[in-house]
Amino acid sequence: MASGAGRNRNGASLNCVPFVCCAVLLCWVGCHTPPPVTAHPRDHRPTVQRSVEDTEIGQLLSSLLDGAGRDGDDYNLEEDGESTGGSAAGSAGSANGSSLAGGHIDRVHKRSLSNLEIQPIIDDTNYTVYHVGVLMASHLDSPFDLERCGPAIDLALELVNQSLMKVHNVRLSKVQRSYATCSGSKSPGLAADLHFKHSVIAFIGPACAFALEPVAQLADYWNTPIITGMGDQPPSEGELSVTSGILGRLSNRWKNDSSGMFKDKSRYQTLTRMSYCQCRLKLVFSSIFRQFGWRHIALIIDRSDLFSLTVGKNLEYGLKDEELLKFVRELDGNDEEDIEAYLKDASMYARVIILSVRGSLVRKFMLSALALGMTRGEFTFLDVEIFQSSYWGDHYWELGDEDDFKARKSYEALLRVSLLQPTSPTYQYFAEKVRALAKQDYNYTFVEDEEVNFFIGAFFDGVYLLGMALNDTLNEGGDIRDGTAITRKMWGRDFEGITGHVRIDDNGDRDADYSILDLDPITGRFEVVAHYYGITREYSPVKGKKIHWPGGREGPPPDVPKCGFLGTSPACQGNGDMIIRYGLVGFGIISAFAAAVTYILCKQMKLNSELNNMSWRVRPDEVLLEVGKMFGSKMGLQKLNYENFSLQQFGLNSGRVSIASGNSQLPAQLFTTIGIYKGERVAIKKVAKKKVYITSTLLWEIKQARDVSHENTVRFVGACIDLPRPTILILTEYCPKGSLKDVLENEAIQLDWNFRMSLIHDVVKGMAYLHNSDVGVHGKLRSCNCLIDGRFVLKISDFGLRTLTTPSEYVRDQNYYNKLLWVAPELLPATVIPGTPATQKGDVYSFAIILEEIVVRGGPYETARQFLDPQAIVERVALHESPPFRPFVGQRDCPPDLLDLMEKCWSDSPDDRPTFSGIRSSVRLIMKYY
Repeated sequence: MASGAGRNRNGASLNCVPFVCCAVLLCWVGCHTPPPVTAHPRDHRPTVQRSVEDTEIGQLLSSLLDGAGRDGDDYNLEEDGESTGGSAAGSAGSANGSSLAGGHIDRVHKRSLSNLEIQPIIDDTNYTVYHVGVLMASHLDSPFDLERCGPAIDLALELVNQSLMKVHNVRLSKVQRSYATCSGSKSPGLAADLHFKHSVIAFIGPACAFALEPVAQLADYWNTPIITGMGDQPPSEGELSVTSGILGRLSNRWKNDSSGMFKDKSRYQTLTRMSYCQCRLKLVFSSIFRQFGWRHIALIIDRSDLFSLTVGKNLEYGLKDEELLKFVRELDGNDEEDIEAYLKDASMYARVIILSVRGSLVRKFMLSALALGMTRGEFTFLDVEIFQSSYWGDHYWELGDEDDFKARKSYEALLRVSLLQPTSPTYQYFAEKVRALAKQDYNYTFVEDEEVNFFIGAFFDGVYLLGMALNDTLNEGGDIRDGTAITRKMWGRDFEGITGHVRIDDNGDRDADYSILDLDPITGRFEVVAHYYGITREYSPVKGKKIHWPGGREGPPPDVPKCGFLGTSPACQGNGDMIIRYGLVGFGIISAFAAAVTYILCKQMKLNSELNNMSWRVRPDEVLLEVGKMFGSKMGLQKLNYENFSLQQFGLNSGRVSIASGNSQLPAQLFTTIGIYKGERVAIKKVAKKKVYITSTLLWEIKQARDVSHENTVRFVGACIDLPRPTILILTEYCPKGSLKDVLENEAIQLDWNFRMSLIHDVVKGMAYLHNSDVGVHGKLRSCNCLIDGRFVLKISDFGLRTLTTPSEYVRDQNYYNKLLWVAPELLPATVIPGTPATQKGDVYSFAIILEEIVVRGGPYETARQFLDPQAIVERVALHESPPFRPFVGQRDCPPDLLDLMEKCWSDSPDDRPTFSGIRSSVRLIMKYY
C-alpha cells in the first residue's frame, strides 16, 4: 500500500477521456425502447422529443447498436464480506491487489444486459482484483438509498471493468455495507471494516451528510478516494431534530464565510462530490437578479430546519458580498411566529423576497402574502427545492384543505430553484435499466410515477470518474493506492456523463446546472421556464416558455417602487395629494359596497340556477343494463322494463362476485349491477322508496353530491326517480375492481404493506376532502363503500343524498346489525337506520374499524365474531365498557405507529379522536417507512 506521506496535495488539470465508455453502457440499456412515461400532476420536467442520436453519446450508441462492442468480461460482486475468486480476493491482500487466474474462480456472475451477452472470464486470463467499498443507507425510502443507487453503481463498475480496466488486466470488485439511519453512529465502523478487512482502494458513498462527514475524514487519513453522489444533503422531515449544539457549531462556521459543511477540503482531501454544492446557489440567484435588474433583496431563514438554515446562510453571505441583500431575518419554524409581521418588515426594504424555509412554511408565507395583497404583481418570491421528493417535505401548494384555492393563487407569485433533472433519451434508457436491476438484484420496485432521480445518475458518473482516474494512473505507471494522486486526477476535470456534462472544479465539487420554475396558472403545476448552466453562469430562458407574472403583468416588478418602499418619494408628493387620497378612499368604499351587493346577487342567482338544473334526472329509457352469463365472455344490453321493473332479474346475471372468507359471518356474495348511460359504464344502486318529492332539501343534497370532485371520491352521475314505486335508482361512477371488502377477501391479491398503506392513504384523503366540502359528513363509511377503480385507486362512495338513499322500510335482520359494527358507540342509541345520525367524529371511528379490517385482512371484529354474533357485539360496544370493547389487533399485526393511530381513532370519547387532517399527517409519516 502506498504510504500516506507520498501524497500530492497540489492536484492537476487533466485531459478528458473520450466518451466511448459511456456509450458502451448505453448500448446495454438502449436495446429496448422504454414504455411511455405518464406525466405526474406535479412533474415539472420539460418534455424532450429527441432521438438518441441527437447527442454525441447517442451517435456512439447508434453505431454500437449496429454490432460493435458485443463482447467483454464480467466482474465479481462481493457483498456482506463474502469472498469471490478465492481467499486471496477476500482478504486484506497485498498492496497491489490479488492476482487470480480465471480458471480458479469459485463463482462467476454471468449477466445478460439487453442484447449484450457478457461472457465468462477466459480461463487463461490473469488479472488483479482490487476492492471498492460501497457504503450506503438501506431501506430509508430516500432518493439516495442503496436499493435505488446500487444498480447504477453496479452498471458503472461493469462499464469501468470492461472499457477501462480490462486492458490493464485489472478488475474492480464491490464490497458492500449498509446502515439504517442517516447518522454518523454506524458508518465509521463499517468504513473501518472495509478498509482493514478488504483493503478497499476507494469508497463509494455514503450519501447522507452526517454519515459522510466522519467517513470522509477517515478516508483522508487512510489516503483513500471517496466519491458521493450527494452534495449538501438536506435531512428529511423527522429524520433529524436539530439540537442547539449542532446549530451552535454551524453558527460559528457561518461567521466567517458561506462555505458549507464540505467546502473546506482541508479535512476531506480525498472527497469528490458529484451532485451539487450549496455554495453555488448564490450564483444561481445572482443570475436571476441580473436578468431582471433586481438589486434590493430580502431573505427570511428558518433556523429550526437544517437545510433551510445552510441554504439561507450561503445566500446571506454570498449576496451580501455583491451588495444585493438589504434585509435578513431568522425565525424558528417550530414556533407560532407572526408571519405577516416578517413580510411587512421585508416590504419596507425590498420587493423580491427569498424564502429559505421548509416546504410547509412556504405555503404559510404565501397565504399570508395573499392576505396582505403582496401577490398581485408588485412582489416576487423565490424558494429552493433542490429535489422534488416527499422525503424532504412537501413544497407543493395542494394539501386537500380549504386553503388550496388561495394557496394555488398565491403560488403564482413564486419562482422556484431546483437541480436540473436529466431528461434526454439517453438518460431514459439508463433509467429503464436501473429499474430492471433494482427489481432483479435489490428486490426493489420503483413506483409508477417515481423518477430515477439525479442523484442515482450522479453515483454512476462518480464511479465512472473514478475509473477514468484509475485508468490514467495505470497508464502513467502510478500507484493505484495513492488516493491523493487519484483524487487530483478527478478534480478539475469535465466529461460527458449519464447526467449530462459533468464539471468537477479544482476543489472536488460538481458545478451543477439548475432550473428556474414558475407555476402555470392554468394547470397549477410548476414548469421549467429557464436554466442556469454552471459552465456559463448565466440565466438562460427556455425557448417557448415565459414566466406568468401575477396580476396580469407582462414583466417583472420594478426593483424599487415608483414612490419608494415607504411611499415617501418626493415624486409622489403634491399640493392636491391629500384631496386625491380622500377621493380615492371614498370612491373605493362606494365601489366595494356596490361590488359586494353585485356579488351577493350574482351568487344567489347562480345558486338558484344550479338548484333548478335537472340534468341529474335520468329517464328509464336512457339506461341499458349489462346482462349475460356470470362467468361467460359474452355480455348483452337490455333496456329497463318500465312496466314491470325488478333489478333482481338482472342482478344474478351481471356485475361481479365477491366470495367472503370462510370464517366471516357476513353475506357470502355481493353483486353490483352495471349499466350504460350516455355511453358511459355506471354502477346502479336500487333503493326502496315509497315517495320522492322534488323539494329544496333534495335539490340542495343533489347539488352537494354533484359538486364533489376528488380523485378519492366516487362521482355522482344521476338518479332515476320515474320508475314504479317503491323503486328509485342511483347512478354513480363504476369501479371495476370492486370494494375494499372484496379486495381484502380475495386471497389471489397480494397485500404487502406498501399497498395497504396506499389504500389507507386514499381513504384518509377522500374523507378529509368530504369533511371540508358541503357534504360535511359521511355517516356510512364501511369497507363495502370504499371502491377500487381500474388503477387500484380507492374511492369513497355512498355519501350524501340522505333524502334519496334513506329507505322507507327496514328490517332488523343480521345484515342490519352487520352495518352497525362501524357505528360509533355514542351514536348507537340514536341510530334507527344506519347512517343517521352522523358526525365527523363518528366517521373517524368508522375509519378505525376499516383499519382493523386492512390490518387483519378480515373483520370487522374478526376475532370477536368467532364467538359473538353482530347483535351481541353492537350491544357490548354501546355499553361503554371499561376498557371499551373493541376489535383485537395484535402488536405483531401492524406497525406500532399504525396501531397507536387506530386506538386513538376508536377512542370511547369523541373529543379524543383526531380529525382527518391530523390523521393525514400521521399516515404520511408512517408511509415514509414503506
